Amino acid sequence: MFALRLVHLIEDHADRLAEGLMRKLQNSESCSELLDAVPASEPRHRAHEIYQNVADWLSNKSDSEIEERYIGLGARRAHQGVPYSQMLYALLATKENLWEFLQDEALLEPRELIGEMDLLYTLDRFFDRAAYFSSVGYESERESELMHALSPRSAEG
Repeated sequence: MFALRLVHLIEDHADRLAEGLMRKLQNSESCSELLDAVPASEPRHRAHEIYQNVADWLSNKSDSEIEERYIGLGARRAHQGVPYSQMLYALLATKENLWEFLQDEALLEPRELIGEMDLLYTLDRFFDRAAYFSSVGYESERESELMHALSPRSAEG
């Protein structure tokens, strides 16, 4: 019953959530290339679609449907020249925006549940940050290796 209430709350506020996410992305340097490369309406539309249909995504979509959608998204972003870390940041920000919305709505009662949800949120945020920053390091190293491989080698004497 409580979970159903949360799902309805998310779906009923999909516009507000999508707008909040767009503000978060626009104010982040971690998404500058993504926002330059992708038409402005696309991230908002994708976020709205997730929030508006959260019940469907969580209960009706198979792993293969999710796989197909997000492999397509990854391929599209690669074709647009968006760094992987920025695509990942936007996806993680979509989730973080949702957590913040639920906390702001103060539906997480009683106090013990709030404490447990806060712990889960903190753990979730830690692993999201770890995934994002490891992707930044990965990209940086790959770029460095590529530059090293392409640089003219000094002549041996």
